[in-house]
Amino acid sequence: MNHLYCRLAVTNLKKNKQFYLPYLLAGMVSVMMFYIMRALQGSESIHTMRGASTLEIVFSMGIVIVGVCAGIFLFYTNSFVMKRRKKELGVYNILGMEKRHIAKVMAWEAVILYAISVGGGLVFGIVFHKLSAMFLYKLTGLSESIPFYISGKGCLQTAAFFLILYILMLMYNFVQVKLANPIALLHGNNVGEREPQVKWISTAIGVICILAGYYLAVTVHGVLEAVNMFFIAVILVIVGTYELFMSVSIALLKMLKKNKKYYYQTAHFITVSGMLYRMKRNAVGLANICVLSTMVLVMISTTVCLYAGVEDSLQNNFKKELTATLHFENIPDAAVKESLMNQFQNTAQKQNRILTEISDYSDISFVTHSEGNVVEHYDNEDASYNFTEMGMLYVITRADYENLTGYSYHEIPQGSVMVASSKPFEENVIKIFGKEYAVTSKMDFPNKQIEQFLGYAQVIYAVVEDNSALEPFRAESAVQYHIEMEIDGTNEQKMEYAAAVREALEELKAESGFYTANVYSRTEQRDSYMEMNGGFLFLGLFLGGMFLMITVLIIYYKQISEGFEDRERFSIMTKVGMSQKVVKSAINMQVRTVFFMPITVAVIHLFMAFPMLKIIMLIFGLFNTSLFLICLAATIAVFAVIYFIVFKMTSGSYYKIVYQ
Repeated sequence: MNHLYCRLAVTNLKKNKQFYLPYLLAGMVSVMMFYIMRALQGSESIHTMRGASTLEIVFSMGIVIVGVCAGIFLFYTNSFVMKRRKKELGVYNILGMEKRHIAKVMAWEAVILYAISVGGGLVFGIVFHKLSAMFLYKLTGLSESIPFYISGKGCLQTAAFFLILYILMLMYNFVQVKLANPIALLHGNNVGEREPQVKWISTAIGVICILAGYYLAVTVHGVLEAVNMFFIAVILVIVGTYELFMSVSIALLKMLKKNKKYYYQTAHFITVSGMLYRMKRNAVGLANICVLSTMVLVMISTTVCLYAGVEDSLQNNFKKELTATLHFENIPDAAVKESLMNQFQNTAQKQNRILTEISDYSDISFVTHSEGNVVEHYDNEDASYNFTEMGMLYVITRADYENLTGYSYHEIPQGSVMVASSKPFEENVIKIFGKEYAVTSKMDFPNKQIEQFLGYAQVIYAVVEDNSALEPFRAESAVQYHIEMEIDGTNEQKMEYAAAVREALEELKAESGFYTANVYSRTEQRDSYMEMNGGFLFLGLFLGGMFLMITVLIIYYKQISEGFEDRERFSIMTKVGMSQKVVKSAINMQVRTVFFMPITVAVIHLFMAFPMLKIIMLIFGLFNTSLFLICLAATIAVFAVIYFIVFKMTSGSYYKIVYQ
C-alpha cells in the first residue's frame, strides 16, 4: 500500500510540474544560500584571517536573514501550490480515498520535495561555496589561498533547519485538508471573492502610516535620531504599503467606478471591474513584491555606495595619513611637545620617510547636555536628558584653535571665550558647568560636514586665551594632545612608520607624562574599511539576490494564478460578443497596471527614504551625496531592467494560459 501512495505522490508531482518546478527551485536555492552562509561562518581559514571579527558579524546576520526569508517564502509558495491542488485532492476524496490516505500521499510528496530540495541545494552549495569565498576575498581585499572545504556541521544544520520547515508546512497542509469538506476541496480553486467593500478605517490607517513613515524619513536630524527612528519608519511604511494595496487601492478603484465617463469605456470597464473583483487577493502579493523590491533597492544601493566610497570615508575620518592622540593628566608644556615632535622626526629619519603638513593642538573634551546658553555635564541617570541630545564641549586655547582651523583670531580677555557651535548660538554669555563666561565673538563651526551628522546634538568649541584659562577645566577631564601629518612612501612603508611610532611612544610614556597614546594610520584603516564595507557588499548582494529570486517567483505564481482565474472570465466575454482585440487590449492594460504598480511604489519609497539613508551613511564617514545618488540611480535602473525582463517572461505564461 505504501508503494501505491509513493507512486501517487510521484505522479502528482509530475502532473503539477508547472507549480512544483519553481517551488523546488526556490527550495534548492534557499538551501544553497543557507549552507553557503553557514559554511563561510564556520570556515577555519576565515576565522584565522585578518578581519575575522567583522566578517563573523556579517555572516551571523546573513544566516538569520536567510533563514527567516526562506521560511516565509517557502510557506508562501506552499500555500499557493495547495490552493491550486484543492480540486485534485477533492477528486481523490470523492472517489473514495479517506483524508488519512490523502495525508499519506501528501506526506510522500513532502518527503520527495524535501529530499530533492535539500539534496540538490547542498550539492550546489558545496560547489558554489568556494566561488562565494573567492568573491568575498576579492571584495575585502584579501589574498589568502582558499582551500576546498565541506562543512559537515553546516550540512547537518542546514538539513535540520529545512526539515523543521518542511514538517511545519506538511502539518499546515494536513490541517487544510482535515478542515475542508470534499465539495469545498473539489471547488477550492474556483471559489471566488465578493467585490470588496471600502474599509475606510483601514484606508485611513494606510494613508496615515505611509505619511508618518515619510515624515520621519524626511525630517530626521542627525545620526542618533536616524538610527532610532529607522526601524519605526520602516514598520510604518510596510504597514502602510499593505494597507495601500489592500484598502487604499480599493477606494481608488471604487472612485474610478463611480466616474461614469471613465468607467463606461470597454477597456476601462474590464480593467477596473477585474482588478476590483479580486483586489483583496492581488493586494497581498503586490504588497509583498513592493516590499521585497524596496528591500533589494535599499540593500544593494547602500552597500554598493559604501564599497565605492571607501576612499571618501577614509578622507573624512582621517584628514591626514597619521593621527596620534596622547592623553595627559596635565597640560603639556612647550618642551614636552618639542620632544614629541623630535621623536616623530627621528623615527621618520630612521625609516627614510619625509613628514609634511605637520599640525598639532591640545583640547579638553566633555560629554555634555546643552540648553540655550547653559552647558552641563551629561547625566545618564537624569530622565529629563534625551539621549539624542547628548553633545560635546571642547575647550581649547586660541593658539591651538588657530592650528586646528588655519585662521588667526583676536586676543581673548580673561574670563571670556570665543564660541563655535554646530547649532546657532546667539547669546552673549555662556554658562559652562555653573560658571558664566562673556562671549567675545561667535565663529563658524570648524567642520561643516559634521553638522548634518550631529542633528539635534550640539558640539561647542569654547576657545580661551591661554593655558592658564584652560587650567580650571583640566581637573575634570584629561588633556588630549593631537598630532597630525602626511607621510611619503608606499602603503607598506607608511604602515611600518606607524608601527615604529607606536613603539617609540611606548618608550616615551614615563618621560613625557602621557598615559595612553592612540596612533591611527589611514593606510592601516583602509584595510579595515575594505573588510567591513566589502563584507557588507557581499551580504547586500547575497541577500539582494535572494530577495530578487523571491520577488521573481512571487510574480510568476501571481501571473499563473491570475491566468487560471481570468481564462474562463475572458472566454465568457468573447462568447457574449466582445472582440478578441478588445479583450486582449483590456488584458494588456490590466497586466501592465498591476505589474508595474509595485516597482513604482518601491521607487517612491526609496526616494522618500533618501534623507534618512543619507544620514545613516554618515556613520561610515560617507558624506558624498552625489556618489550615493549615482548608486541609487544605477541600482534602480538595473533593477528596472531585470523587472521588465521578468514581466515579459511571466506575462507570456499568463497569456498562454488565458488564450489556450
